[in-house]
Amino acid sequence: MPVRSVVVFCGSRPGRDPRWMQAAADLGRGLAEARIRLVYGGGKIGLMGAVADAALAHGGEVLGVIPEFLTTIEVAHGGLTALVVTGSMHARKQRMFDESDAFVTLPGGLGTLDETVEVITWAQLGLHRHPVLICNVAGWADGLLAAFGRTVMDGFSAESTRGLYEVVPDVAGVIGRLTALSVQPRVGGARL
Repeated sequence: MPVRSVVVFCGSRPGRDPRWMQAAADLGRGLAEARIRLVYGGGKIGLMGAVADAALAHGGEVLGVIPEFLTTIEVAHGGLTALVVTGSMHARKQRMFDESDAFVTLPGGLGTLDETVEVITWAQLGLHRHPVLICNVAGWADGLLAAFGRTVMDGFSAESTRGLYEVVPDVAGVIGRLTALSVQPRVGGARL
């Protein structure tokens, strides 16, 4: 089956490089045009808001998932197809995982890094086989990728770890990969 629903991890701030906000808007539009549902953190600001607004503006379906305590900090988006408010960050991550066929990382801060590393770790543990695409817009992910490589070089991660994610240089590449991928069945329906 084709990819129908993608979780996007990205910043609740715009960042300093305008190419990052443009990438978020381009991804939202691209997902809508490919008829792939966007699942994201539910915020209205930063890259999060840009990806959601663009998907909605182009007729896309958007599910936001936000914990109650972040509804004011990340300014919960009131115009989504659906917004789920959870009781905790853990419940948010579980719900987003349950709704996913694939994961895409755009530029962001510590929360984005946390979510990305966590889904890669879950793949390493055999909890899912969903594709994880890191969109390295303007070299944003270079430091993260270097840290991943260092864990392999230092013997803390197996060389096979590099196969748990794919680095894509731009949004066009992400959309191309998502439309070419097939959904893999969930492994044992594990709760995370």
